[in-house]
Amino acid sequence: MRPMLIETESTPNPATLKFLPGRAVMEAGTRDFASPEEAEASPLATALFALGDVTGVFFGRDFVSVTIAPGAEWSDAKPDILGIVMDHFLADMPLFHPASAAGISVPGEDQGFADDPADADIIEQIKELIETRVRPAVANDGGDIVYRGFDKGNVYLKMQGACAGCPSSTATLKNGIESLLKHYVPEVTAVHAV
Repeated sequence: MRPMLIETESTPNPATLKFLPGRAVMEAGTRDFASPEEAEASPLATALFALGDVTGVFFGRDFVSVTIAPGAEWSDAKPDILGIVMDHFLADMPLFHPASAAGISVPGEDQGFADDPADADIIEQIKELIETRVRPAVANDGGDIVYRGFDKGNVYLKMQGACAGCPSSTATLKNGIESLLKHYVPEVTAVHAV
């Protein structure tokens, strides 16, 4: 058995740590698990939630972000989480149960209202900026941001992984992402998390 070093990185969210196994985690897209029920599609996410203090698991391209409950201590949780992540990747276990393949698609972009076809050019610019400028930056912080809609100047984004519930996420959304989108797409008046 070859030794494996899993690096950890802090994120702007003190309740979330990034675990980097040194190999690809998701070949494409990301996956966010906010409850043990959602985690049932993945043996790794299920094992992490089974620890009890875990409240969120997020799979990125080359990392797993884990969020622990308020009051839980990383000094207690980190060794167990490291063990589970290491065992999973050393055993080359699948990230998802084969029977759940239908449930692992990257979340769609329905947000409860349909984008106006008249805004197609604006929406394309917004999506392009999110893909090229925003998502790579938030992936470094152990999370992801997904486009959810555009309506009357308002952009709706879903925050995942370390970004969800991060104390600085509101500032990131308002000061960073909103400023960027308003600069390049004058039609944007505000950005909201959903």
